[in-house]
Amino acid sequence: MRIKSIILVLFLATSPFVNAQNLDISGFARTYEGVLFNTGDFSIVQQTLNLNFEASGEKVAFKANPMMFLFGSDSLDFRMRELYLDLYFENFDIRVGRQQVVWGKADGVFITDIVSPLNLTEFLLPDFDEIRIGVIATKLDYYIGNSTFEVIWIPVFTPTKRPAPGSIWYVQPEFPAPATFDWSMAEIKPSLDNSEIFGKFSMMTSNIDFEIMGAYTWDDNPSMHIQKQFGIDSITGMPILTGLNVTPQHHRLTVGGGSFGADIKGVVLRGEGAYYSGKYFQTEDPMAEDALIQKDYLHYLIGLDFNFGGLIFSTQFIQQTILDYDDFIYNEKTVNTMTFLLRYDLLRETLHLELFSYIGLTNEDALIRPRITYDFDDSFSILLGSNIFVGDPNGQFGQYGDNSMIYAKLKYSF
Repeated sequence: MRIKSIILVLFLATSPFVNAQNLDISGFARTYEGVLFNTGDFSIVQQTLNLNFEASGEKVAFKANPMMFLFGSDSLDFRMRELYLDLYFENFDIRVGRQQVVWGKADGVFITDIVSPLNLTEFLLPDFDEIRIGVIATKLDYYIGNSTFEVIWIPVFTPTKRPAPGSIWYVQPEFPAPATFDWSMAEIKPSLDNSEIFGKFSMMTSNIDFEIMGAYTWDDNPSMHIQKQFGIDSITGMPILTGLNVTPQHHRLTVGGGSFGADIKGVVLRGEGAYYSGKYFQTEDPMAEDALIQKDYLHYLIGLDFNFGGLIFSTQFIQQTILDYDDFIYNEKTVNTMTFLLRYDLLRETLHLELFSYIGLTNEDALIRPRITYDFDDSFSILLGSNIFVGDPNGQFGQYGDNSMIYAKLKYSF
């Protein structure tokens, strides 16, 4: 029944363009398998069908991008990544519908790139255009010379999608007592008051391009409001902690930031940063209500890209720091991370060697991702790669030490 509904939706969405001469249908089919190093078990058995339906006229364009994922042999996941209309005017464009929005200059890091929430059910391993979740929004771009003013209004909030219990990517929260979860407050009901607004000004010149952004949004990740339950010790007669009531709840954030990229004699210097106001952090402070404390924080990076004899090299230094820090906060005051990318193309750019790594400087852990891709022709490619998690098991990457794997992807594009 669900498959029939999907087919019906696709037919209705594309039917106005089926007879149009400018209808473009493209996409890819992919098979993707991964095997864990430590057990030899399959960590990923995934088949993917990605379809793009695009049509355009003089003043209007349409895009539908459904994706279907088959996990194992019987678990089908349908995602309408994008489904929107573009309207073109003399000095501005309007896009209405489900869409993905990419902001900023960072690679593999989300600082000002916060319009589209993330699907983290497979951590950071999928391609980044598949990690972003499409949002239902209205976007207006107004053009003045080399400058663009962009405004995005999102009437329906979409949170980060997290791994479900049972997934190898699910991390069980640690509490000092048995916890009962109440998810009734996690939903943000669609209303004008609950909508999100984003704005960006960007300019591009011959040597530098930059962006300035601001947002009044919801934190895509809920804060855990914790109420303690106490009983009386039968021996000492003293109060003891017997349980916790945990209520996940999203809160408003005000964000301001920007990014830039500049070409300096063949070396590209990149920077990006954002100031987050109103973030809630977990705390052990006994005076803090619901075990939460509100602080502002900074998230920024500086990066370099250059090409040396055909070898592409890129690196970034990233820092997150909590302002007016309190020693009771669970999070580190400052977290430093670096990324490194090396890429080299051979055999008339049909063989691609790549190494990308996240290095956690604060927690001394890392995710190392070597891979080799061979393009048999313009439509068919094979990829062999590995995801290697090392370091402190309390770190962002080291906690997945048992999930190190080797994987292969076969992809046919049309």
